[in-house]
Amino acid sequence: MIRPLVFALVLAVSATGCGQDQYSDCESADLDRQIRGCTQVIERGEKETRENRATAYTNRGVAYGKKGEVDRAIADFDKAIALNPDYAAAYGNRGFAYDLKGEYDRAIADSTKAIALDPKLAPAYTNRGVAYEKKGEVDRAIADYTKVIEINPKDADAYNNRGWAYAGKGEVDRAIADYDKAIALDPKLALPYNNRGIAYEKKGEVDRAIADYTKVIEINPKDADAYYNRGNAYQEKGDVDRAIADHTKAIALNPNLVLAYYNRGNAYQAKGEVDRAIAGHNKAIALNPKYANAYYNRGNAYQAKGEVDRAIADYNKAIALNPKYANAYNNRGNAYDEKGDKEQAIADYRKALEINPSQQRAKDNLKRLGATP
Repeated sequence: MIRPLVFALVLAVSATGCGQDQYSDCESADLDRQIRGCTQVIERGEKETRENRATAYTNRGVAYGKKGEVDRAIADFDKAIALNPDYAAAYGNRGFAYDLKGEYDRAIADSTKAIALDPKLAPAYTNRGVAYEKKGEVDRAIADYTKVIEINPKDADAYNNRGWAYAGKGEVDRAIADYDKAIALDPKLALPYNNRGIAYEKKGEVDRAIADYTKVIEINPKDADAYYNRGNAYQEKGDVDRAIADHTKAIALNPNLVLAYYNRGNAYQAKGEVDRAIAGHNKAIALNPKYANAYYNRGNAYQAKGEVDRAIADYNKAIALNPKYANAYNNRGNAYDEKGDKEQAIADYRKALEINPSQQRAKDNLKRLGATP
């Protein structure tokens, strides 16, 4: 998980006339007050300097952006740039707004312009790095996060972001080293603990992962993702009851957390509580009807109950959503075999092997039925 800069490149407005209220309001932490004050400055027109109006548009755009009104924010940044084409803060903020809209190329272009105008503007490097990472250009992201660290060696977020990029490249040890540095710089910053936990899990160091997720929960007891991640780690250890407890807590904090329902369903399945497993997968599917894994695992649960036709229906759905789902073909083959339809079972086992030639279960099933791959 990367941590991009929020809308924050706010500069002061210099008082040039009337009272002081609108100027201080234009820099307020209260967003509605900020919008009101900046609007008053803007409405003074040419009684204000172009620089003041550009700053007021930028600050108002920041406020709109923080309120989630991204298009209105971009419109204000456009006006700020028209008034002051060399205004790095306006380009930087507009770039972040484009990133929120998923327009990564425009985000990169604006961040690059901001950097050209102010090569020491660390947030512009951060946001360009985020956009590069979302585009899959991880090495360029790492270069930008490294530049942020050069500008500010005490920027914990930059180390966290670079760690996440290294992890994306599979360089887990370098990722952990960066998370360590982020934590040393800011021990109350939860995200590096979470990300380091994920990295430790990749290395198979599940106990260290659990310790990190627990630290996240200590810092932020309402972090649903931390409970979810810890639940997965407990499940990996075979501690199913603790896994269920953590997934249940995650769901209480975020009732729309699809994966928590799904993995809690898997944990119940591991305990042999098949009906509760099915209920979990039902909820996951209700929240995300295109979640192939939930159909697949619900199919497994139905098959465990002996409801073979319902299992086949779920495997069909999983395959429709993911035609390369080798496990779904294999398990559907098992269901057809249980129904006595060996021809269809063999076809499914062969399809599973076509997708994944190394799948041993499909090979064993074909051998059991006396069929060749």
